[in-house]
Amino acid sequence: MGQITVEKNVGGIEGLYVITPAVHGDNRGYFMETYNQNDMKESGIDITFVQDNQSMSTKGVLRGLHFQKNFPQTKLVRVIKGTVFDVAVDLRSGSKTFGKWYGVELSEENKKQFLIPRGFAHGFLVLSETAEFCYKCDDFYHADDEGGLAWNDPEIGIEWTGVTGRYNGTPSAEGYMLEDGVPLNLSDKDQKWSGIKDTFKF
Repeated sequence: MGQITVEKNVGGIEGLYVITPAVHGDNRGYFMETYNQNDMKESGIDITFVQDNQSMSTKGVLRGLHFQKNFPQTKLVRVIKGTVFDVAVDLRSGSKTFGKWYGVELSEENKKQFLIPRGFAHGFLVLSETAEFCYKCDDFYHADDEGGLAWNDPEIGIEWTGVTGRYNGTPSAEGYMLEDGVPLNLSDKDQKWSGIKDTFKF
């Protein structure tokens, strides 16, 4: 027990946790528990995960902002190679922090994990030459249930690490790049999402 340190309600947003595992290293390398249900429960996190996913992306790739509309997922995300800037946006109806975002750097060096509960949009930007990204989900993916938000919506105002460029009124990646000149790389779909005001009209 006690193999993780949990920072709760990060950024003042209830339910967002940053989890740092205990790493046991010596001159041979290291060992760590990447998930322990008992430690999670002891920290107040009682979630049953049903699916593990892994992706590889190259520098400048931005994936997001994604959410499931009718089958929302809790995600526990981490990076096993490289570095990403990972972002969650609160979309919970009635939440006092609706529309607020929080971002954290996840890397193979810091070994941090980010717990994003149901009711959030999620996205990440690759800062290293490549990044391998792993995440656990508490519900299965439904391809026809995916929703999204414009990654650069000024109403949300995410400050993506190292990104330069000027907002032109659309979610297009054109004109945006990292500080070293690598252009942002988004899917066609991720360059067509609307902003939060048009997506959620309460």
